[in-house]
Amino acid sequence: MKHIMKTGIIQQSNTADYAANTGKLSNSIERCADMGARLIVMPELHNSIYFCQTEDPAMFDAAEAVPGPSTAFFGALARRHKLVIVTSLFEKRAPGLYHNTAAVIDSDGSLAGIYRKMHIPDDPAYYEKFYFAPGDTGFRPIQTSIGRLGLLVCWDQWFPEAARLMAMRGADLLAYPTAIGWESTDGEAEQLRQLDAWKTIQRAHAIANGIPVVSVNRCGFEPDPSGATAGINFWGHSFAAGPQGEILAELATDEAAIVVELPCARTESVRRWWPFFRDRRADAYDGLTERFLI
Repeated sequence: MKHIMKTGIIQQSNTADYAANTGKLSNSIERCADMGARLIVMPELHNSIYFCQTEDPAMFDAAEAVPGPSTAFFGALARRHKLVIVTSLFEKRAPGLYHNTAAVIDSDGSLAGIYRKMHIPDDPAYYEKFYFAPGDTGFRPIQTSIGRLGLLVCWDQWFPEAARLMAMRGADLLAYPTAIGWESTDGEAEQLRQLDAWKTIQRAHAIANGIPVVSVNRCGFEPDPSGATAGINFWGHSFAAGPQGEILAELATDEAAIVVELPCARTESVRRWWPFFRDRRADAYDGLTERFLI
């Protein structure tokens, strides 16, 4: 991993037009490459609308093989611009078996590896258990030409165990493709609490593990096709934090593509000052494998 990792953050709003969505992503990747990016991170399920607002069997037709059309499309971009791209795809693994999958494309256009989302939510407007089987790739960093990437997806970002295991296996950074927003009935105070909690938990992962974190969210409003809810206003606010949780860059609520410098070399010095890995009591953590303890 280079001392400074120039990372492109692409925050985008989507429609049902697949070609328009991927066209915008392609243009944003090119802009980030022109700004010197070596790594690109995009939002969760970035090729389409967030279809999990409803349980619609017809939506399974949008899933694709990995490797497949999207890895080929982004592979060509990675090869052309000589950078690593983190994608987030609706994977068809087999008939009736689907995953929410992050596929990492290396700078030569090859598929470096995949991570299948481990924690699958099932909440109003986020009916992901209908579509996705839980991941089975484990919490293992993906080796690329620029370093070891700890890939996790959206709901995974609330679980410190996932971040810890990625760090313990040598991740140089954590990256979270994300799709999270507000439901219209949430008041302003509740919206602020949710957003602050979302940023705080991920900054805590950076601090506890002494590595940078990149979280890239969708933005814009997407209506609920069923009309059961008033839709989701994806709040954006994609950000990058350093190994002490310091905010390096944060976007607002609109579409944007920026490049941020991640100070990956600081992990060594931060872990010397704050030796959490040295002082972990692994011998006393047996209860963490239980569902609940009284």
